[in-house]
Amino acid sequence: MTLALFLDLFMHFCMLSLLAVGGALAIVPEMHRYLVTDLQLLTETTFSQSVTLAQIAPGPNILLVAVMGWNIGLQAAGGFEAGWTAMGMGVLMATSLLIAAVLPSSLLSYFTVKWLQLHQHARSVRAFRSGMLPLVMGLMLSAGWLLQTASNPTMDWRLLLICALSMLLVLKTRVHLLWLMLGGAVLGAVLGL
Repeated sequence: MTLALFLDLFMHFCMLSLLAVGGALAIVPEMHRYLVTDLQLLTETTFSQSVTLAQIAPGPNILLVAVMGWNIGLQAAGGFEAGWTAMGMGVLMATSLLIAAVLPSSLLSYFTVKWLQLHQHARSVRAFRSGMLPLVMGLMLSAGWLLQTASNPTMDWRLLLICALSMLLVLKTRVHLLWLMLGGAVLGAVLGL
């Protein structure tokens, strides 16, 4: 891991922080392109496992950045076989990328909310809020599609149907998301997916 690569990663995650409208899952496609396709720091499998581990762990979605940083640092230092040096590099990368992914958007959010509170009745502020909804939905759908294709490379129509039905239920009913997750798990087990 060179200093130039480290700084490039840090600055890229600072930029991604400002694009994470709707949460960390909205920037998953760009992280995938950058870390897997362009820099080849993570494999397809490691990337998908990082996202999955971060999602099942308790805590905020932004944990996926720390998990990816851990994997990048660990691999850059030679894996677990390298011992404490690799684990130290993993902790350094996890911490650095997490700071890069949180600090710019936190500062921007703080100052933006202060400004929006002062101008909440302005027509432009109301238009901005209305215009952000399609952007956030598009980013979330692209993240979902990317994760779905990584776990479903053969494009099994049954999984796509379950996803579509779940989305319709979320949009049209007040069914709690945990019930949908349980239903998806049961359908997956019954259908052998």
